Amino acid sequence: MDVMGDKATLLDTGRFVQPSDRDETGDGEAVDEARTRLAAQAGDVEATSVLGAILLRRGDLDGAEPLLRAATAEGDRAAANNLGVLLHQRGYTDEAAGWWRIAAVAGSAAAAHALGRYHRERGDEPAAEYWLRQSAEQGHALGAYALADLLEHRGDTAAERWMRSAAERGHREAAYRLARALDHKAAQETQEGESGADNGVEASAGGESEQWYRQAAARGHQRAALHLGAILEKRGELKEAGRWYLTSAKDGEARAACALGFLLRDAGDTESAAVWWLRAAQDGDGNAANALGALHAERGETQTAERWYRAAMDAGDVNGAYNLGLLCAEQARTAHAEQWYRRAAYAGHREAANALAVLLLQGGDATGAEPWFSKAAEAGSVDAAFNLGILFAGRGEEAVALPWYERAAAAGHTEAALQVGIARLRDGDEPEAERHLRCAAGGGSAEAAYRLASVLDARRPPTPAHELGEQVHEKTECEEWYERAASQGHRRAQVRVGMLAAARGDVVEAARWYREAAEAGSRNGAFNLGLLLAREGSEPEAAVWWARAADAGHGRAALRLALVYARRGELAEGQRWADRAVTLGPGEVSERAARLRDALRQELTA
Repeated sequence: MDVMGDKATLLDTGRFVQPSDRDETGDGEAVDEARTRLAAQAGDVEATSVLGAILLRRGDLDGAEPLLRAATAEGDRAAANNLGVLLHQRGYTDEAAGWWRIAAVAGSAAAAHALGRYHRERGDEPAAEYWLRQSAEQGHALGAYALADLLEHRGDTAAERWMRSAAERGHREAAYRLARALDHKAAQETQEGESGADNGVEASAGGESEQWYRQAAARGHQRAALHLGAILEKRGELKEAGRWYLTSAKDGEARAACALGFLLRDAGDTESAAVWWLRAAQDGDGNAANALGALHAERGETQTAERWYRAAMDAGDVNGAYNLGLLCAEQARTAHAEQWYRRAAYAGHREAANALAVLLLQGGDATGAEPWFSKAAEAGSVDAAFNLGILFAGRGEEAVALPWYERAAAAGHTEAALQVGIARLRDGDEPEAERHLRCAAGGGSAEAAYRLASVLDARRPPTPAHELGEQVHEKTECEEWYERAASQGHRRAQVRVGMLAAARGDVVEAARWYREAAEAGSRNGAFNLGLLLAREGSEPEAAVWWARAADAGHGRAALRLALVYARRGELAEGQRWADRAVTLGPGEVSERAARLRDALRQELTA
């Protein structure tokens, strides 16, 4: 409860002149008290009231009570308020309320606030609101805050006005709660999809909330400092964010200590990060315990990591169980991994549900995996949605798989976008296929880049014949996508880039891409490299690559080898490769190889 209320010291009245030569505050206060005591003994009501308040603040209730009663009897409203405070401290709450009422009726804002609090504690909200409003309307910060708290509890929109009033008068908790209310309002407007004009208001509200967080933090509010740090970190102002996190963490806010740890880790100072995580974890922050677990797991200290993950679980952080599952899975402790995944999944951890489903699927239990994939996907797991698509596609249920692929693709899953693109190509919806392939290719999928290039390649008009002058080659978009896929190791893209280079006469570039594809196992790359080498007069080396292609099942390469050996006079070897070409095909190659084989057979039997 407020002590003194309207009046602070007797010197404020101007009745006494404050000495100007005081050297120490303590001595000055003693002199003031002595003068006040003399004035009270002389019968000065105001001095009596002030002296009672001084003793009350000091905890001398026995000394303060007769002074405050005497001043109250003479009609001093500040004394009546302070007498109520004293009686409240003694446990005589009802008697205290009586004196507060007298002071409040006389116009004491502090007493009206105390009386409003008294009625609210007893559940009499109408009376509480009446007196708190009297206090707030007189500009009393505590009264405004208490009124705002009461109205907010009832869901009354007027709460914000009084919370703002208290905050403007320096009430730090009011400033913090006003900022939280503004943040909540902005989040609701975002979820409801407000119009462009409303978005401007939302941005303004966000800036205003930062202002109030800053005011509360500057007055020592540790949670306000935490939220201010988070705002600044999100905006990229890491140095100032770190300062507010540090301020909050030093005041005992575990979440700030944890956040400071992550900032330090990202800055490369892992050792300092561990110190703050340890402090936060010891204060019960599960996120910090998980961070410590991950740190020790990276160092190979699995037992210590497991201990911290368990501490995170004990702190109520379900990520602890999920991380324990990951740790066990890395150690091939499959049964334990499943146990921890299940624990986290039953607690609603969507990624744990997905990991559990993957584990079951790897163990051959597709029936058990499906509901966990579904649960995780419905909870928003992008990977689970993609995995469901794979599961249904593996059963041949393409129509059921597609919506799950689309859900994952809409959330930015690269491989899911590729699968949607392939499905749309299969359905003949080329525009939609192109859109998804572009998303997947932009996300780094080499296969999507190759397929996108193929779509664009099919649309290219034929290259015009130039009668005069040298043709100037301009790289098309499809070539750029082929090259992107090729540079990522896509073998078919590498062969295609080689073919495009050969078509424009760049033999060196063509050979480079063919060789890269061939060495990665592409039979078409090996065959084309052989053709290129043969044209350049390196038939022996060409034969080596054709042999590699033929061994991988390339019929034309086998036919080429049969011709090479036939020309060399090695008829038996030529016949062997001709037999292989007949087997491999395709049809045109098989026919030519059969005629060559028969001719070689006749030559051998002649």
